[in-house]
Amino acid sequence: MTDLATLANLAEIFGTLTILGGFIFAILQIREFRAQRRQAVSVELLRSFQGPDFGHAVNLVRELPDAISAEELRAKGAEHERAAILITTTFETVGLVAFREMASFELVRELMGGIALVMWRKLEAWQWTVRDEQMQPSWGEWFQWLCEQLERDSHEAESLPAYERFASWKPRK
Repeated sequence: MTDLATLANLAEIFGTLTILGGFIFAILQIREFRAQRRQAVSVELLRSFQGPDFGHAVNLVRELPDAISAEELRAKGAEHERAAILITTTFETVGLVAFREMASFELVRELMGGIALVMWRKLEAWQWTVRDEQMQPSWGEWFQWLCEQLERDSHEAESLPAYERFASWKPRK
């Protein structure tokens, strides 16, 4: 009888350990899935900056004066306003992705923080006009949020460019 009780206790312990092991495995799998998802989002962010349309839009907006008014921007032609819209919608996505932590804020800052701040500096006045005209206060909201976070973070983060901050970096062998 004691042999049967011992076997029952061992089976119960083994069952508990199996359940615990399965639970730990599930947690590890969820973490791995989240890491893979973040990596996939990072790759997509990178792709969004490699397209010729975005590059052309940045080039057009980069040449504009800071805080250009909607009137001045529109006087440059429809292509310039389309460029402003493409930049806004791209950084809207980036801002939301950073906020939802689908990509780390550090990655977003390193990959596109500088260009986002330059684009916001150029387009902020136009953004406010579009919001008013469309009666849409959420127009460009994540673009604005992203740039406000980048501005705040730039005071806390190292201000040196990557080629200086990481000059002594060596790849792993």
